[in-house]
Amino acid sequence: MSHDTETVLVGYRIGIDVGGTFTDLICVTPSGEVVLDKTPSTLEDQSIGVMNGVAELATKFGLSLSEFCEKTEIVVHGTTTGDNTMIEMNGANTGLLVTAGHRDEIEMRRCHKEQIWDPSAHGPEPIARRRARIAIPERVDFEGEVLLALDEDAVRAGAARLKKLGVTSVAVMYLFSTVNPEHETRTREIILEEFPDVDHITLSHEVMPRGPEFERVSTTLVNAYLAPKLGRYINNLQDKLRSAGYTGQLLIMQSTGGVMPPSYVERRAVSVLASGPTGGVMGATIAAQMAGIDDFVAVDMGGTSFDLCLVRDGQPEIKTDWNWRYRYYIGMPMVDVQSVGAGGGSIARVRQGALLVGPESAGSLPGPVCYGRGGTAPTVTDADLVLGYLPVENFAGGRMKLDIDAARASVQSAIADPLGVDVTTAAWGVERIVNANMANATRKVLAGYGVDPRKLSLIAYGGNGPVHAWAIAPELGVERIVVPKAAPAFSALGVLVADYVIDLLRSYVAPLTKVDLGRLSAVLSELIEEGARELSPASLPPEDIETSTFIQMCYPGQNFDMSVKIPSDCDFGPTFISDLAGAFHTQHLAERGFSFTNQQPLVRGARLTARGKTPKPRRLAESGRPTTATEAKTGSREAYFGEWVSAAVYDGTGISEGVVIAGPALIEEPFTVVVVPPGSVATVDGLGNYVITTKP
Repeated sequence: MSHDTETVLVGYRIGIDVGGTFTDLICVTPSGEVVLDKTPSTLEDQSIGVMNGVAELATKFGLSLSEFCEKTEIVVHGTTTGDNTMIEMNGANTGLLVTAGHRDEIEMRRCHKEQIWDPSAHGPEPIARRRARIAIPERVDFEGEVLLALDEDAVRAGAARLKKLGVTSVAVMYLFSTVNPEHETRTREIILEEFPDVDHITLSHEVMPRGPEFERVSTTLVNAYLAPKLGRYINNLQDKLRSAGYTGQLLIMQSTGGVMPPSYVERRAVSVLASGPTGGVMGATIAAQMAGIDDFVAVDMGGTSFDLCLVRDGQPEIKTDWNWRYRYYIGMPMVDVQSVGAGGGSIARVRQGALLVGPESAGSLPGPVCYGRGGTAPTVTDADLVLGYLPVENFAGGRMKLDIDAARASVQSAIADPLGVDVTTAAWGVERIVNANMANATRKVLAGYGVDPRKLSLIAYGGNGPVHAWAIAPELGVERIVVPKAAPAFSALGVLVADYVIDLLRSYVAPLTKVDLGRLSAVLSELIEEGARELSPASLPPEDIETSTFIQMCYPGQNFDMSVKIPSDCDFGPTFISDLAGAFHTQHLAERGFSFTNQQPLVRGARLTARGKTPKPRRLAESGRPTTATEAKTGSREAYFGEWVSAAVYDGTGISEGVVIAGPALIEEPFTVVVVPPGSVATVDGLGNYVITTKP
């Protein structure tokens, strides 16, 4: 995408990402200006923090909340409601109706056990208790033929039992319903007859229309567990936005890297897991495309977590198989964002003589000790302040003054005294440990893909990413760091610039040589029609929609499919089968390192992905007014880089394209600090990015 082409906007566009500590907001004005803001998250009801942030944006533009909302064209939201629900395991009281003989499929977990050397390790907390898992006599074969009719009396009795158990959300998973969904569809009708006030019903063929059965029952249960709470939250937020005068559409970020309206997300609630971090990756991808960077690792350090994702050839890695989230399998394509408990709010403590940092977080309340909100345990942010990286005055856009004396006292009492060291050594220990944790997590992910980090750039964002990137990059051997101007709210920017994305599957199982081409063509036609229906609310012109079709294939005995791309206008001619076989063998060798050309592949279904393009601003941030480094310099302060040095302090809002700043330096943006260590150099490029060349 060229950054010379500017999209004409007619109203304000708002991107929102709710994190564990702060709610980030990005607003693109009708003139194309990019404005960011942050407000404390209100995790008891995220919509409160969201509306607080929208009100703060309105004030920035000299508008009332109602005037601002009336002039807003679109609101795009990445929410942690689903993630928080799984972390706290406080979702809906869920029941399951499942084919007889498969009541305990969810317990078997394909024998997956996180602690393989601990025979007494417990499985995850069950979403549906065993008494709420009802076996239903019915059976359909892999071709969709009914072998045993649905026992409707058993369904009615099961629905009545679930009602007595206080179940409010029901999951239904029958074998081979992905080929013939009649039994699941009829089951929903019966449940509504017997249990009309049930909050939600999830049918497995609607949320994950492919096998195998364990993966499908796990995904279906998670969806049923999340849907009522997520639906209430989205409806609550929509009501508040409507009351404030907003008449446009609310779009929700998905883990696939795209956005869709609430009507789609409410049916597939599971698709919002990790949507916030995914938004950051999509923002980083677009920023990298504009800067001509194809291969990089995106790292997001917020207040609670450190999220990372590998991007190659301008595309984030997307996992279609073996996606485990919160100890449950999610059978959907997901941008491969990995997280560790390392953020500005990560608590530091001494245990049995060892210094530990995280994963526990102080969050936004009480927050770090230096916030003065009642926190008593020292955090990474407190260490950053003690070491001189953060300003005491004008923190968080001038809204906060940090209490450095309280930070020092907490580090002294909780870390320095137990270890018998001075406060600087204690804070430096916190810094080194959290940086090592993040570098090790990054190295592990890259090693899994066989990627040498020395060949990558590092794009750092989040409120704390620019503060710590200088230390992470050398650990990995990375020589170039890119910090976007909008880094503190980059996940919010990512959800705003993300496209509409849908990913649909249909099962059709047959050996390749026995494929009924007429039936396969019909399945693909159904997918194309469904894709058009799902995107119809967006009212996109045809030229803004990109559609790709795939055949899902594997070798006999394999559990996981591979998507083999075919032309969307494929005519299924006489060479189709042989061409498809050759493409599969070649792709399998390239992606998985081996192929068996003498084996006949198995077709498992068809897949369609559709991407609807959304408007993009010409720039992802506004660079400062034309100036020089000398003019932007506001002073200096002592900062610690293994030793105390005098670091020049710069006003980031007054730094324009082409300005070169040599380290040691601290570039203060409204909601973060870009730390440039001794021996490194930072340059502002034409897109408003800080490009830091690290010391060899």
